[in-house]
Amino acid sequence: MDWKEIYKSKLTTSEEAVKKIKSKDRVVIGHAVGEPQRLIEAMVKNKDQYEDVELVHMVAMGKGEYTHPEMAPHFRHNALFVGGSTRGAVAEARADYTPCFFTEIPRLFKDEYLPVDVAMVQLSRPDEHGYCSFGVSNDYTKPATECAKIVIAEVNDHMPRTMGDSFIHVSDLDYIVETSYPIIELNPPKIGDVEKAIGENCATLVEDGATLQLGIGAIPDAVLLFLKDKKDLGIHSEMFSDGVVELVESGVINNKRKTLHKGKMVVTFLMGTQRLYDFVNNNPSVELYPVDYVNNPYVIMQNEKMISINSCIQVDLMGQVVSETIGLKQFSGVGGQVDYVRGASMSKGGKSIIAIPSTASKGKVSRIVPLIDEGSAVTTSRNDVHYVVTEYGIANLRGKTLKERGRALIQIAHPDFRPMLIKEWERRFCTKFE
Repeated sequence: MDWKEIYKSKLTTSEEAVKKIKSKDRVVIGHAVGEPQRLIEAMVKNKDQYEDVELVHMVAMGKGEYTHPEMAPHFRHNALFVGGSTRGAVAEARADYTPCFFTEIPRLFKDEYLPVDVAMVQLSRPDEHGYCSFGVSNDYTKPATECAKIVIAEVNDHMPRTMGDSFIHVSDLDYIVETSYPIIELNPPKIGDVEKAIGENCATLVEDGATLQLGIGAIPDAVLLFLKDKKDLGIHSEMFSDGVVELVESGVINNKRKTLHKGKMVVTFLMGTQRLYDFVNNNPSVELYPVDYVNNPYVIMQNEKMISINSCIQVDLMGQVVSETIGLKQFSGVGGQVDYVRGASMSKGGKSIIAIPSTASKGKVSRIVPLIDEGSAVTTSRNDVHYVVTEYGIANLRGKTLKERGRALIQIAHPDFRPMLIKEWERRFCTKFE
């Protein structure tokens, strides 16, 4: 049968499609700005037909209405990364959090630690061969469709068509809902003087020909501001945003010296403004693959001069990194930080960087601390940490004793908190700080 006939036979409305979800089903929802908004709206509207439906996803960029208190009898969210719209539900125990490395999420589905009943995803329109693209969200979204008993897809004419291992044929979809609405945009963050200073410090560690992993936020964007004099940079990252586009257009990022996927920017998902979505649409220089490939440390390490840049909440004097919790409160998740810290560390000439402002709460709290807060989870172990960067400098912890690590971290802490940190260092090591 011609793919167009198959496509037509599966067309339905969002209201009809979500009726295929049954009580106690596990539903995996497409990630971040790739979430299928119309299907979610229809599911929430149909709430009275469900009991104890488990909704599994990472960051939700939409409303997250299914986590509201009145939804408790109908839905329970299982967060693989806690976002702004779901954080309250997790904090109040109306939703759950499952710790996991980003790269291992597809395995949770494939090996049936989390068997998938329904995958709800957003896709591009099919091409002339009947293949839809996963667009801005490949990550765990594509693997979920490969494991699900039922695949419900929004086909959105605004979704960019991205290259790589980023396609699914219409014959592999069970229900198709045609939609037309703009992809959620993430506006560029405000970059202040502190972020600029951190970005400038990080940029000194970036050599010509390096391959970069960049997170999202003011610090990664600030780093990009200071790379304009670099040459032949590449991208292998779980995601990138608008700041990368400018460096591609100026020729700084050309991927020519990459040792894996030469000439290509490799990512697993995307978030940004329409400028980014237009840039990646049908762009053969940008390839998306599932996260169990892109974030696999063994794959990452094959990029020589691999540099990972991530942020955190706290670093203690031993170099332990807390990135996801504030005490017992689950603030975010592990994500891909450890994947890239380890992959970059194993890379020939690679460097992993934890980049943070020296303070939080408008200067009232030091991010470099004697001891991590009670109840906090260590995200990146002291054994994995290489560089820590603040606006006050760079601390290289590799090969350092505990005493040397503490000294190096104190030297890049905010001056207001150094006396307190020095006092603790002297107590711990029974010697005078010099």
